[in-house]
Amino acid sequence: MSGVYARRIGVVVASAALAATSGLLTAPTAQAAMPTPVAASTARTYLSQLTVSAEGSSSGYSRDLFPHWITQSGACDTREVVLKRDGTNVTQNSSCTAVSGSWYSEYDGASWTAASDLDIDHMVPLAEAWRSGASSWTTAKRQSFANDLTRPQLIAVTDNINQSKGDQDPAEWLPSRTAYRCTYARAWVHVKHYYNLTVDSAEKSALQSVLNGC
Repeated sequence: MSGVYARRIGVVVASAALAATSGLLTAPTAQAAMPTPVAASTARTYLSQLTVSAEGSSSGYSRDLFPHWITQSGACDTREVVLKRDGTNVTQNSSCTAVSGSWYSEYDGASWTAASDLDIDHMVPLAEAWRSGASSWTTAKRQSFANDLTRPQLIAVTDNINQSKGDQDPAEWLPSRTAYRCTYARAWVHVKHYYNLTVDSAEKSALQSVLNGC
């Protein structure tokens, strides 16, 4: 067991104990969250409207082509805005860095009290967007996509869970917390529809399967 993993287990156990005694760390019903995605019925309609196409090439892709964590206000960049939004009792210092608070990761159900344990996930990953049509966008549009606080595109989740997702689509990866899969599929379709991105056939089938169970 690695030191990092052992630390995480300790934090989860400690968080669970704290929740049991104080109720401070609970499911996210009492906290802010990413913008609510469209309803399942709307998502099913949106999915039927998306162009089905074989996934494009990753040739030429770079995260640098999607300038992200841009300044949103004062010293606050997109990451810090999402950490504040998605957490509970978040305190920020003069540099807008989150120095305390608690976060519930929707993907795996883990609770954290250190911002360093959270990644900000792009619901539709940047590389996936590139292969689905964003390769032809302007840099300005890619920047807007990578920092979109209006659509359900950004969410604070456990860092290693985000890393395990990588740039996979729902045919390849879904949150381990099954209770969140409906919201995840709704958000994915919402974002792809808004940005007129394509879906491949396996991706569409996976999304239909999840949405039909919502």
